[in-house]
Amino acid sequence: MILCVAGNPSIDKLFVVDHLRPGEIHRPVDFVQVAGGKGLNVSRAVGTLGTDVRVVGVLGGHAGRWIESALADEGVAGWFVWGPGESRSSLSVFDKETNTLTEFYEDGPPIQESSWQGLEDAVRQFLPESGWLTLSGSVPPGAPVHGYGRIIRAAREAGVPSALDARGKALAMGLAAGPDLVKVNVAEAAELFGRPTDTETGALEAAREMRRLAGAKGRAALVTRGPDGVVLAAPDGSDWSGRLDAWGQFSTACGDVFLAGIISALDGGAEWLEPLSLGLGAAAANAEVPGAGDLDRARAGELAARAEVKRVD
Repeated sequence: MILCVAGNPSIDKLFVVDHLRPGEIHRPVDFVQVAGGKGLNVSRAVGTLGTDVRVVGVLGGHAGRWIESALADEGVAGWFVWGPGESRSSLSVFDKETNTLTEFYEDGPPIQESSWQGLEDAVRQFLPESGWLTLSGSVPPGAPVHGYGRIIRAAREAGVPSALDARGKALAMGLAAGPDLVKVNVAEAAELFGRPTDTETGALEAAREMRRLAGAKGRAALVTRGPDGVVLAAPDGSDWSGRLDAWGQFSTACGDVFLAGIISALDGGAEWLEPLSLGLGAAAANAEVPGAGDLDRARAGELAARAEVKRVD
């Protein structure tokens, strides 16, 4: 089983409009609403790709109950700590005229550290039956800044490899705890190191530095570059790049789905060629349809077979 930590779940809404005009009333031509936030997107995609999954997270209020119910309807096993306030919402608006996506993300409601401690306790409960642990996205206000780091250390003590996808202080503190794998996008890498990372060379330099910051040998770091692909600093010291010349219009959650593909393949014992290919194929399949983390497994496999993955000298 893959255990996914969702520190800051969200109701993710996507509106599709013909023309986005500031200051005007819009009537969407399509609308999708899912239980989202990065951790839930990863868990949904892992389940779609055929791997057993459980998600642990923090929810609140009526919105939290909707998220819990929606996940159960999708067949995703969840265990949640309940905090004050209402779970947040996120809105994405896709403009068909320009093929662009405009996104709005709420902060989560403040929680007490005792709620976060409840989440950590639940993670420890499920670690013995887990093959991988993923930690994705932001943490809500009030959560300890080193919260992800504490969970990563708990996973190592339990002999479970961990994967981190975060930004800012949560990323920096999590890296210091030595996750087995860290995945960020180019914007998050640039924020971490204070320099541009939008070229393949710049992204690869950032991946190597994250691999070093994760500490011991055997760590891996990935930087995703959207339609331009991904770079990997692998555990054995080698470097890789991957690309797939097929990319849809709906980019929301593609990074989360990419991580789901990577971890699903690694959990099955695959080497890096297959995980990178499946990650790219799954992300591209997600980009073809509206809805965060909503993809077709067969289509992901078709696209994975077309991925170009190579070792970088």
